[in-house]
Amino acid sequence: MRHGMANKKLNRTSEHRKALLKNMLNSLIKYEQITTTLPKAKFLKPQADKIITLGKETLLTTKMLMTKLQDITSARKVTKTLSKRYEKRNGGYTRIIKSGFRYGDNAPMAVIEFVDRDVEAKRVDRKKKEPIKDQNEEKKLATA
Repeated sequence: MRHGMANKKLNRTSEHRKALLKNMLNSLIKYEQITTTLPKAKFLKPQADKIITLGKETLLTTKMLMTKLQDITSARKVTKTLSKRYEKRNGGYTRIIKSGFRYGDNAPMAVIEFVDRDVEAKRVDRKKKEPIKDQNEEKKLATA
């Protein structure tokens, strides 16, 4: 019987599960929307909500967030932007949207995202494209 067992094991050792959770939390905070399997999303949702609630509290919470996230940029984003965004909300900061099944192994997939998320956050790592010059201008510059 599984009486009193709190979390899902996800077929991983405890250390692997902790690392998986930490990496998924950092990615969710950074991009504000990630795609993963449904069991992992269900495992991540309460932890992400606890992180946002922790960020809404006192000044000491930055240190507590650092122990959980181990990334200063994620901790700062939680305390400065996300906690301000969800100041009036009492819970339910994330949502899970089912998104079909994975092609290779037919695993149920889901998108987990923050409610009222910033759409531009997904483009954090992408380089900005330089404007494409007209080919006629390049020919004129080459002949001049």
